[in-house]
Amino acid sequence: MKDKFYQYIQQLQDTITSKLEELDGTAKFQQDFWEREEGGGGRTRVIENGSVFEKGGVNISKVHGPLPKSMQNYFGVEDVDFFACGLSLVIHPKSPMVPTVHANWRYFEMYDKEGNIVDQWFGGGQDLTPYYLFDEDATHFHAVCKKACDTHNPAFYPVYKKKCDEYFWNAHRNEARGVGGLFFDYCKATKETSMEDWYNFVTEVGNSFLDAYAPIVEKRKGLPYSQEQRDWQEIRRGRYVEFNLVHDKGTLFGLKTNGRIESILMSLPPHVQWRYDHHPEKGSEEEKLITVLQSPKNWV
Repeated sequence: MKDKFYQYIQQLQDTITSKLEELDGTAKFQQDFWEREEGGGGRTRVIENGSVFEKGGVNISKVHGPLPKSMQNYFGVEDVDFFACGLSLVIHPKSPMVPTVHANWRYFEMYDKEGNIVDQWFGGGQDLTPYYLFDEDATHFHAVCKKACDTHNPAFYPVYKKKCDEYFWNAHRNEARGVGGLFFDYCKATKETSMEDWYNFVTEVGNSFLDAYAPIVEKRKGLPYSQEQRDWQEIRRGRYVEFNLVHDKGTLFGLKTNGRIESILMSLPPHVQWRYDHHPEKGSEEEKLITVLQSPKNWV
């Protein structure tokens, strides 16, 4: 399963980076290979200063070895070995009219000292963070997510949509990071669902990503915007950074397992503002966004 899934994310990385380069029109992804001292490594691809994308990363990694003490405590296990692989992406467009997007699909195994698998699971998801709210964009993104889920189990979408709203919640701000999408974790084999079934589901979601995001970029990338709207984008990006550094489990896992710091922090945007006690004007488009972020809604 781990070889099969790693092969899948290598191909998916190629597909996604090719399409994003096409959407941008000028910038290309630069590629780095890195190795982890304790075992494994990854292939990082970053795009910067494009016509459409200011900064973005589409990274794959495959790491293994003894599970670090801090992560043993986190998972509630003793001295075990682990394997983890996944694709993680964050795309920050230049225009405040185009939403930031994040996605991640991953697979994890744990082994006893004889090398037997004692636990294994899939996780992942994809979510949208607009700066100006176009309802039809949020509806489109969620409709694609729902379609991918419904192919496997109609019960999945409402559950994983709710988990996404709960996970990407900036508790210290009492607001969502964005308009959500899907979030699932610890997808393990049961009597009803095999690991093969979970593989099929996770790859279905991975394959749906470009259908969910690319049409929104196409529709919004040419819209005009003002300096004030750009400032608002940078203020909202600050909230994105806060979530990633304060709450995000993926960032924590990368840091605790001696992942490559440049790849872990590629999710941070290049231009951000933190203004003291900033509030949008009453009745403005900016306030409209905040209202939805404070009370997540059902889009489909």
